[in-house]
Amino acid sequence: MQVREISCGKMHELAIALDKAGFDSSLVQKIISSKNNTLAKAMYEAIAEKKVVEIKFSLLVDLGTIVVPDDYIEGKEFASLNQKDFYYFNENLTDENFSNLKRVLKSGDKFRVKVFKQNVSGSTTSQERLDFLESQNAVLLGAQGASLIYKQKRYELPKGYWYASFDKKDNLWKGSDGYHRVPGVDARSVGDFGFNLGSFEDGWDDDDVLLCFCDEA
Repeated sequence: MQVREISCGKMHELAIALDKAGFDSSLVQKIISSKNNTLAKAMYEAIAEKKVVEIKFSLLVDLGTIVVPDDYIEGKEFASLNQKDFYYFNENLTDENFSNLKRVLKSGDKFRVKVFKQNVSGSTTSQERLDFLESQNAVLLGAQGASLIYKQKRYELPKGYWYASFDKKDNLWKGSDGYHRVPGVDARSVGDFGFNLGSFEDGWDDDDVLLCFCDEA
């Protein structure tokens, strides 16, 4: 049976599955418009060769666009936050500790931000999460990203989740215990916020969600 012979009901199920996997209309259009059907062939080959075993993450919320403000100063991300606004602020979240940046921001940079939730039981590793972000062509903003999300989108965050903003392991601050720390915003169900650090070496649960930043022209 060819795809064009699939029933309308099955096509609707496919659309829902793609949506849950993070595909939006622009991504679908890129697949449709790709020269020589390149992207569709790549998807087929990935599935046929069982490179994609399981879709472990699905879209929780699309936060739209954030823009790096005109008054942004590199290296002053945490100095610009009022720690009294948080129910908890980890003292190790300093500009000095998180100065090893994979991506240096500049005023006017725009990012489309989506949040993905783990949809498998048990825990997932940091590497699995990084692999997923890579599949989304994400930009790793680490502590900078977490701070921008708090400043611009905190009231749009679904409550009861811990929003991790990843960077490559070697770019993360390493504590005296040898663990590399992943910054994140905690949006508590009671409405207040925390700014804390998770551990790259530990597993992540389904209430630890994933910030995904993508360059937007």
